[in-house]
Amino acid sequence: MNISSRPISDEADKLQMLALSRQSPADNLRVTDLPYRLGSWALDEPENTRLWFDAQGRLLAWAVLQTPFWFIDYAFHPEAACLHPEILNWADERARQSRETPFGHSCWFVTVFPDQAERMRELEAAGFSNQAEVGEDSWSKVFLQRPGDFSVKEYRIPPGFVVRSLAGKDEIAAYVELHQTVFESKNMTVEWRQRTLEHPDYVPNLDIVVASPDGKLAAFCICWLQQVEGRLVGQIEPLGCHPDFRKYALGRIALAEGLRRLQAHGAEVIQVETDSYRNTAFRLYESMGFSAAKDVFVYRKDYAE
Repeated sequence: MNISSRPISDEADKLQMLALSRQSPADNLRVTDLPYRLGSWALDEPENTRLWFDAQGRLLAWAVLQTPFWFIDYAFHPEAACLHPEILNWADERARQSRETPFGHSCWFVTVFPDQAERMRELEAAGFSNQAEVGEDSWSKVFLQRPGDFSVKEYRIPPGFVVRSLAGKDEIAAYVELHQTVFESKNMTVEWRQRTLEHPDYVPNLDIVVASPDGKLAAFCICWLQQVEGRLVGQIEPLGCHPDFRKYALGRIALAEGLRRLQAHGAEVIQVETDSYRNTAFRLYESMGFSAAKDVFVYRKDYAE
């Protein structure tokens, strides 16, 4: 097979990456929420990305070192599984090159489904190790879903609070401030958030916020909608509430509104990914009608000096 590769060059490449992931959703954790991931500032440095093409210019595989998440996102065509070791080799080289740059980390992670035995063997051969049972710091994830037609419970909105859509670009800075506070991280940026609004798959009324009585943003729930294998699939990513307002259960209120709006758009199934079964978020989603569809293993490789 005559294969060529290069870094990402434009927005058209991102659309190709999304289309490739949609071709085999059962193999890829990142599909419906991929527009959110591909807006991250890690892609501002093209060398953090790689695309592989066949002789006819068809995209066969892609990979991104996602600095904000500490994860290596990638996907490949089912007929190009032979590229998986090459993807990991490229990621290893890039992880070493970027170690002392703003894009580098001391370790990187990859997600894999438990039934992907060959991928796990190749990850282990590349120096990655499963974090599911490593003691106190064990880490795994779970992919949850609920039927789109499940009823959504009504929750009382505290007096003075308002549930509404984000007010477009004029409210990006306020959203970013809230996001950074919720996740105790500066990873979210104005530029990243603006790119989500400009993506062709962005639906404005699926970008939900809860405003406090004084007008400040207190919670958010961003929903994504994709046509995947002939059905409309919704996904929650991200969801959060300012710590000063958690006593009002505004995250639950925002999530319920997101579910209702996804239903109104015709979502046949709604998905979300979170950490392990012991996670607080898992219990929230379970109470809202989600159930585990797939366990997700997290593999780690260290790049310490």
